[in-house]
Amino acid sequence: MAAGSPEINPDLARERRRATFDPEQLTCFLYGGPEAVRRKRYLENVVKQDPVLQNEQRWAFQSRQERVETGLRKHMYLDKLQADLGIADIKEREHLRAAAAGHEGYALGLHYGMIIPTIKNQASEEQQRKWLPMAESLRMIATYVQTELGHGTFIRGLETTATYDPQTEEFIVNTPTLSATKYWPGGLGKTVNHCVLMAQLYTQGKNRGIHMFLVQLRDMDTHMPLPGIEVGDIGPKFGFDEMDNGYLRIHNVRIPRENMLMKYSKVHKDGTYQKPPSDKLAYGSMVLLRCSITSMSAKCLAEACVISIRYSVVRRQTEISPGGEEAQILDYQTQQYQLFPLLAASFAMRFAGDFISNFYKEKYPEIARGNFDFLPQLHAMSAGLKAFSSWVSSAGVETCRLCCGGHGYSHASGLPKIYVDCTPACTYEGENMVLMLQVARFLMKEYTNMMRGKPLSSLIQFLACDITKKSCMTDKVALKCLVLAYQHRVTRLVADAAASIQEIVRKGKSQQEAWNSCSVQLFWAARAFCHAFVVENFVETVSEKHFDDKTREVMTSLCQLYGVHGIITNLGEFIQDGFFTADQVQILNNRLMFLLREIRPNAVGLVDAFDFPDSALQSCLGRYDGQVYQALYDYAKNSPLNEKEVLDSYYKYIKPAQLSNSSKPYSRL
Repeated sequence: MAAGSPEINPDLARERRRATFDPEQLTCFLYGGPEAVRRKRYLENVVKQDPVLQNEQRWAFQSRQERVETGLRKHMYLDKLQADLGIADIKEREHLRAAAAGHEGYALGLHYGMIIPTIKNQASEEQQRKWLPMAESLRMIATYVQTELGHGTFIRGLETTATYDPQTEEFIVNTPTLSATKYWPGGLGKTVNHCVLMAQLYTQGKNRGIHMFLVQLRDMDTHMPLPGIEVGDIGPKFGFDEMDNGYLRIHNVRIPRENMLMKYSKVHKDGTYQKPPSDKLAYGSMVLLRCSITSMSAKCLAEACVISIRYSVVRRQTEISPGGEEAQILDYQTQQYQLFPLLAASFAMRFAGDFISNFYKEKYPEIARGNFDFLPQLHAMSAGLKAFSSWVSSAGVETCRLCCGGHGYSHASGLPKIYVDCTPACTYEGENMVLMLQVARFLMKEYTNMMRGKPLSSLIQFLACDITKKSCMTDKVALKCLVLAYQHRVTRLVADAAASIQEIVRKGKSQQEAWNSCSVQLFWAARAFCHAFVVENFVETVSEKHFDDKTREVMTSLCQLYGVHGIITNLGEFIQDGFFTADQVQILNNRLMFLLREIRPNAVGLVDAFDFPDSALQSCLGRYDGQVYQALYDYAKNSPLNEKEVLDSYYKYIKPAQLSNSSKPYSRL
């Protein structure tokens, strides 16, 4: 990996020599082989040497308006650069953008990442022939408009309407109330000229539910809003300052009948409605985005781990013995206890993200062809992993920031920017608690089917395991015993939730009342299911994938740490029914402390294996060369406030106050 400086901090250099495995081997595994890594680094070097990309002012020193303009200019330049270099592969495009604009939102991101796939997956062949060339040429730029002021995750409750008029063969689109105002879509404020709108379809006097409509918002030549369209930016947010997230009100705007996406559901000229084979097909684009969020969350956590672990090696604080050398803060067990489980989690989430993305790519074409067997699993897994990973990432990045002490508070660390990029994932594309309850609904259906003798879905076969069995845990802490522990936890929690619901219904309450009364239990079960899946997938990855022996040994320790730490931090759910004995719990506690010591020599090697260039991290603390203090000093020197030695505010406010107070009697405190 290319260093940011030829001189490596000696502590960091020593850590790299201590590693018991070759990080390059792990890097090649993570990115798909040596050739893929070579190509990735070539693209990162293109960014490093590009004079346009390297001359941009630091993000933290820009106003919001400058960030919006810079973000669009930079990403449009990257679009051209990709075209000039002939880069078509999605992963390679991600490498280029990560190196040039890490955690800098792209106003056209939803257009490329969601709208074009939506047209391909939800529009008829005739509609695709019309709209795809327009979208791909940027003649039409669109965003995905779903969330309203009054409704978000509860899609069925959206108030925006599209009422079909058979006389003119048009839909009349309307946001009838203030709470129906569309709110939050990226790029909606000032960038796009169209949107894919989610609205309640009314035809022949009946509400047919939520459907997708392509709606033009702005003139395609002047970019001015069309009559009946009120659209604008929603203002500054916690993060995503480069994005013009917008609001939209539509006042009885007419669109052609052909502007309803009609691959699966249709409205014929006379208003006759043809329903889709499955209502969930309309959510295909959202499922795709949820799948990608798992990988994005994993990357955010991995970057935070890189920064905090490298800094914890360079930073020395407090001598262990009086008069001795100050210790590296990564040598403190408490620092290891905070950071190493997060490092393990970042790998676990990455592998889970790979799984759900591949599952989508493999199964969605079958679903689109009419085989809906895997649709419930795909919907539940994408929702659950999105929620689980974004919660872990958001909390984990904040822990990494706190582990960097006071310097973590500065934008110079890069950590605040990562945090505000990852934490919105807890609420966008479905609020996490609501998504977990959707997973719970899937689990309850599977459990009911199992109790009726029906087969379980492929990803949840373990639900049929015998919950009377106790743990097989021994001093070896075998990975299979960890997996069985997590599966036991899920099975028991699902059975407990189902029994609680049945008991409440037996006492005369409705199914809905019982569900609400047990929703916390249901959440516990859903969270445990996601956790169990991530553990099992991690174990399968380190056990079955091709690693050299030394890399497999290190990854096995990391996998073991992830599993053991998860049990210790959720111990009540594992011991409630006596699954573990007291001796087994002590074995796990001892193993946790052993694993912290075992992983310590390889911590830097493991974060180096992620192979994030300095340009992507944008961190003074996480630099590859470890020259932290010089970087912090240079960052401070470049602050725009230092362009003037004396600020105008001194003459406006401080100096007059000093002159005014100089005439007053001096009072000694």
